[in-house]
Amino acid sequence: SLFQALHQLYYDPNIENKNLAQKWLMQAQVSPQAWHFSWLLLHMDKVPEIQYFGASALHIKISRYWNDIPADQYESLKSQLFTHITRFASGSKIVLTRLCVALASLALSMMPEAWPCAVADMVRMFQAEDSNVDGRARCLALLELLTVLPEEFQTSRLPQYRKGQVRSVLAQECGSVFPLLEQLLQQQDSPGFIKQKVLKCFSSWVQLEIPLMDCENLIQAAFTSLQDPELFDTAVEAVVNAISQPDAQRYVNTLLKLIPPVLGLQEQLRQAVQSGDMETSHGICRIAVALGENHSRALLDQVEHWQSFLALVNMIMFCTGIPGHYPVNETTSSLTLTFWYTLQDDILSFEPDKQAVYQQVYRPVYFQLVDVLLHKAQFPSDEEYGFWSSDEKEQFRIYRVDISDTLMYVYEMLGAELLSSLYDKLGRLLTNAEQPSTWQHTEALLYGFQSIAETIDVNYSDVVPGLIGLIPRISISNVQLADTVMFTIGALSEWLADHPVMINNVLPLVLQALGNPELSISSVSTLKKICRECKYDLPPYAANIVAVSQEVLMKQIHKTSQCMWLMQALGFLLSALQVEEILKNLHSLITPYIQQLEKLADETPNPSNKLAIIHILGLLSNLFTTLDISHHDDDHENTEVKKLPVQQGPNPVVVVLQQVFQLIQKVLSKWMNDAQVVESVCAIFEKSVKTLLDDFAPMVPQLCEMLGQMYSTIPQASAIDLTRQLVHIFAHEPAHFPPIKALFLLVTSVTLTLFQQGPRDHPDIVDSFMQLLAQ
Repeated sequence: SLFQALHQLYYDPNIENKNLAQKWLMQAQVSPQAWHFSWLLLHMDKVPEIQYFGASALHIKISRYWNDIPADQYESLKSQLFTHITRFASGSKIVLTRLCVALASLALSMMPEAWPCAVADMVRMFQAEDSNVDGRARCLALLELLTVLPEEFQTSRLPQYRKGQVRSVLAQECGSVFPLLEQLLQQQDSPGFIKQKVLKCFSSWVQLEIPLMDCENLIQAAFTSLQDPELFDTAVEAVVNAISQPDAQRYVNTLLKLIPPVLGLQEQLRQAVQSGDMETSHGICRIAVALGENHSRALLDQVEHWQSFLALVNMIMFCTGIPGHYPVNETTSSLTLTFWYTLQDDILSFEPDKQAVYQQVYRPVYFQLVDVLLHKAQFPSDEEYGFWSSDEKEQFRIYRVDISDTLMYVYEMLGAELLSSLYDKLGRLLTNAEQPSTWQHTEALLYGFQSIAETIDVNYSDVVPGLIGLIPRISISNVQLADTVMFTIGALSEWLADHPVMINNVLPLVLQALGNPELSISSVSTLKKICRECKYDLPPYAANIVAVSQEVLMKQIHKTSQCMWLMQALGFLLSALQVEEILKNLHSLITPYIQQLEKLADETPNPSNKLAIIHILGLLSNLFTTLDISHHDDDHENTEVKKLPVQQGPNPVVVVLQQVFQLIQKVLSKWMNDAQVVESVCAIFEKSVKTLLDDFAPMVPQLCEMLGQMYSTIPQASAIDLTRQLVHIFAHEPAHFPPIKALFLLVTSVTLTLFQQGPRDHPDIVDSFMQLLAQ
């Protein structure tokens, strides 16, 4: 039946039979009989799939059920495994690997008491003459065994105290392994596949935190192997793993010895770049970055070696600025970005004197880095970009975000001088009539500016007024440039709030861009930022902003989420006007939607009018999210001066809500059992009550009544969430207790009835109700 199950697992086309067979076989592997049948399955007359199952069963028994094995059987188990490994040395590769993993697991469990010199024994066993097995096959089997041993250690289930003990035994045993590996790499007649296996074995051992000085000879041998195309990838892994182990920084002398061979790869790197060999340039860059990124602090500490470390930094700079467009012609430059963060952190962490010395050396390097990054951030020609796949365009977008983050970080090192240098370059570019510049060049410089202005307070920079003056001079010929111009204006919105006379320089550009669907995200988010930051200075422009916004909303130029942002922008804008102005604008803004909603409320519910209803309710919610005449959320220090007189009479939002209340009730009555519509209705009131706080009071009685009717007809979680908001905001206003209290009692009684039928079917209601009780 075991063979039958294996046959089913490997060859039966029926997936259910396969699954049953697999389940049964997994139980068989852990059964006491596994000891017996594993050896039978390993007979040489069986097919590899069956032998593989036998070897796997042995590994599972040894690694997970070690305590079931009597100590007097250790030796026979060990010699049986050795015999089988020798037998399979010229046989199936997958079975050989499984047997090696089983022996490795056995060795880890027996070390150090029951099997003192396990690794040395393994080496000796396989070096012994055995006339039946070819020498090369024996050598490969030994290398396989030595490679899986550290890997098995990393994933083993040894208890913590044993792990530490076994790790230090293994680290000592590397004395039996490394000389053998060195000898195999240096032998003239060693074939490529053996050398490849040696490098893999070395890669596996360095992860055991072996002192870097003990790895020196093998690292140098791996550097030599980089010249052999067949060994290149494996040699890169070996060098990178050796350099990157956390413990390596203790061996500064060895690290210093590694700089010359890394610098020695520059010629090979240049040739690879010239011939378009991306794999080679990628591999060499990984090595340079591994040394620089993992050990910059240790190497900077060696002040007398500052020139050789600077040479390594310049090599990494070459990798950052590698020719070609990421990710189409090169994939290397992105590997280097973290290095520049690390180097900067390390320089800025020194005491003042040493920091001053390194600032002198590295400030020019970082200015060069800014130029290189902005060059790499440039878009390709329109024609070339047209051929890129959407995946390549997305990778390029993410790469530019990474560059943007790096520039923002570098600002800490270079300060205001960085902005001045960007401004000078942009000025020269835009005013030079002799040499017309490409839009790509302009866009990249603006992108650099925007990256910094987005997160760093540029209020103290003396170049921003000049930049705002330059922006209207940019001849905008394509979407990418237009987007960056918009985002740059958005990034400067806080600065504009402090320098309101400049608003008129850029606002017309933003309003013009609103009409272009391709600039939807950038233009709407920029207008929203301006309306949020500069609202007290916008009343003179309000009529124009509202008119343009209304036009683009009516023409349905923007997708749903941008329409919602646009409504939030208008909410900020209207908040700073006088009440009668607000009401006038609200009337012209909302009336067309109210008329649409009245028509929709009369129609029989169907999927398309559902979307239209949700859209209109969403627009109102978003408008009421930010329309706040009491300025609850103003956090600017200087708005005290600009605050408007306290308004008398009802809040404009309440006026509008009262006007549309009956219409909303009508919509609800038709869509009562549609959770999304109910949620959209609740959202309008939830956003309003959050923004208006106490000013919402006149609406409380009718809203409580409506919520009660809604919830008792068809209970929905969104109605409970809105009830919770009311409890939260009016908890200290006894005057409004009666309607909210009545609503709370009603919601509780309906919910408890629902729970008696079984709360499992309504997890969202359970969640919302518990939150209400917590409130």
